Formats: sequence, C-alpha cells, structure tokens
Amino acid sequence: MTFAAVPFNDLQRGTESIRAELDAVIARVVSSGWFVLGPEHDAFESELAAYVGTAHAINVGNGTDALELGLAALGVIPGSLVLTVANAGAYTSTATRLLGAEPVYVDIDPETHLMSGATLERAIAGCGDVPAAIVVTHLYGALAPMDEILIVAAKHNIPVLEDCAQSLGARANGTMGGAFGHISTTSFYPTKNLGALGDGGAVMTNSAELAERVRRMRQYGWASKYSIESAHGRNSRLDELQAAILRVKLPRLDAANQRRRDIHAVYESAVATSSHTNELRLVNTATERFIAHLAVLETVDRTGARAALDATGIKTDVHYPVPDHQQKWPDFSPRHMPLDVSERAAGRIFSVPMFPELTDGEVARVAEALSAL
Repeated sequence: MTFAAVPFNDLQRGTESIRAELDAVIARVVSSGWFVLGPEHDAFESELAAYVGTAHAINVGNGTDALELGLAALGVIPGSLVLTVANAGAYTSTATRLLGAEPVYVDIDPETHLMSGATLERAIAGCGDVPAAIVVTHLYGALAPMDEILIVAAKHNIPVLEDCAQSLGARANGTMGGAFGHISTTSFYPTKNLGALGDGGAVMTNSAELAERVRRMRQYGWASKYSIESAHGRNSRLDELQAAILRVKLPRLDAANQRRRDIHAVYESAVATSSHTNELRLVNTATERFIAHLAVLETVDRTGARAALDATGIKTDVHYPVPDHQQKWPDFSPRHMPLDVSERAAGRIFSVPMFPELTDGEVARVAEALSAL
C-alpha cells in the first residue's frame, strides 16, 4: 500500500500562510533604502526584549555567533573551560572552540535529557579547574530546571548562559526561558519556532554592561565608528529584511507554540496506548515549560521504529546522533567525564513530525502509527 508522506517539516506552509504580510514588509524595507542596523532592526530588538522579559536584546548574524559573543561577554578566553551538555548538536562546542576555550561535558538527566543541578554538581566536582561559564541548553523546546542549576552555579560563582534556540516562548512560574541566567541566546534559523527567512540570532540580558560588550563585539569591537576598543570584534549583524520578517512572526509565536503543544499532547495519548509502551516513550509532555520544538521519542529499537513509521509515509529524523565528545575534530581530545546517559540516549532517540501547520489528519496519522509501534 502506498501512503502519502507526512513531512518531517514543511517551511513553505508557514510562509504561505502569512505571505501577503511578508511581501508587504519586504517591500517596505526595499523602499526604505536602509538594509543594516536600521529602524526594523532596532524595533525588533525592543520587541524581543519585551517578549522575553529582559532589559536588552542584541541582534546578531546567527545563533552560533550569539553563543560565541555571549560567552566572550562573560569573560571566556583562550584556555577557559565551558561546561555544557554533549547531546545538543555541537553548537555550543563550536562556539566555545572558536574562542580558544575548552568545552567540558555535563551528563544529562535520563528522563528529561537536560542538564540538572545534580549532573552539573557532579561535573564541577570532576572538572578539576574552575569553569568560566555554564551553558544550559533548553533542548527540544523544554526548559531545564533553572532554579536548581542557578543554585549550583551561584555556589561555585560561575556565570550562566541559557541557549534558547529551541525553547523561545517556554515559561516556568511566569518567567520565560532566557530571563533566568546572566545572559541568553537564541537562533532564528528557519526551522526554529521563531524562524527567519534566512539566518539570524540574538543575545538577551538584563545587564547593561554585558549588552554593551555584545553590541561592540558584533560590529568589529567599535566603541564608536572606526574606533576599535573591544577584543573579539567581528561582523555579525541581523539585516533589516530579516528583522522585519521576524517582527511579523513574533506576535504569532505563542499561538504557534500552543498548536505544537496540542499536537504533542495527541502524540502522548497515542504512545500511552502502544502495546510496547514500556519500550517507547516521549521525552517531554505538553506544559508551559515546553514549546514542542521537536517531538522526541526514546526506544530500545530505533531502527525498527523508524522503519515502521517510514513504511506508512511518516518521515523521522534523529536529534542528535553523535554526542559532542565523540565528534571527530582533529585537534580535540575532550577530558574524560562520565557521560553514560548522553551516550545511551544518542542511540535511542528519534523525532517525528512537529510543526504548527500539520493538518489534523496528518497528526492523526502520526498518532495512529505511534500507537501501533
């Protein structure tokens, strides 16, 4: 039997649904003659800061630049240690290495696949040297337990950067992810819950000093035009077109996130009825702490489960198959840290279709297939 495919993602659907408004703001920018660091950019910075609940938002060229500049603002320099997780796609590791610093890996909680206060404390104890920063990745769209993580970080006097690239809009007790730590970052890569029509990123903070450091570094390290006074300057700017597009999308983000939660809740019900429910579970549940960037399952037989779904036309992916400490950077020998949970999860996880424009019929098809696994 041939089944129509349920795509893993379809960015065209989301774009077409607001095409007229996008065309209008693109035309507005083109007609303005101002394409970098202009009024659209400045307005989006203000709107993003208000949305997250921070005093400052600083737009940059992409999410990896945001991580790099955020870490640099916290004082990470060559030789510094940065604590992070190994199961989040190597983006923080890349940014850390670009600074000449060393990523040191914290294992994850087996239920949430996130850093916890307990796993962080164990990593600090086994680290030897005092880390310069902690990066907390809110993975799959779920907030890590920031209350317990911040207690551990404060105990050891280590600043915290939140990576919100997959979690923008998730809240805990009225506070949005990105407003807990010393500084936070996000990506506007097109597949993100708040995605541009190209690349982009931002750094958020309540510290005027940290915000000014990032503003200087994103534009060559200038204190004023052509006057370089800051180390680690680069060219990393969000253009006017992307800022205008993101201004259209930001007011729609909460509704889109809720649609994702609703879809995830259907999947949860389906997995609960699976005859193999003891061998198959969704990593997250639909709450305000989770915006369902991804719908991730853990199973003892990933190959078999993905093959069964593919046979019914349902596309899947793996986020992420290779832990950071097992990447093949030719000049990297990570210090030995116990990462048993991270390694086990990497061999058992896979993701099923999750985007707001999935039809109810497609959601039902995925749910039916999950219940049959």
